[in-house]
Amino acid sequence: QVQLVESGGGLVQPGGSLTLSCATSGFTFSRAAMTWSRQAPGKERDVVASTGLGNSLTYYDESVKGRFTMSRDNAKNTVYLRMSRLKPEDTAVYYCMTHLDDREYWGQGTQVTVSS
Repeated sequence: QVQLVESGGGLVQPGGSLTLSCATSGFTFSRAAMTWSRQAPGKERDVVASTGLGNSLTYYDESVKGRFTMSRDNAKNTVYLRMSRLKPEDTAVYYCMTHLDDREYWGQGTQVTVSS
């Protein structure tokens, strides 16, 4: 079955960096668009970045543009989110998602906390 497993979250100081990973299985990864979203406490889940079949077409929310980089490794069926110059407002649970056959599949999420 389709599985998405995020990892790499943690506690980081403002200005620091983290790289999140989302390992996938159960579908043809190279043919699937992937999305990173996040949900802060008391807020809705918002899209952070989204990429198509290659690394050339990537959308970034304005709040992370220039600080976050999304990439994918089709050989490893894994998508990454490199986050730099982190801010306290980046604190959230981060999820990866793919959309297959009119259904969304989500991972369990990984917590990112930006605090001094």
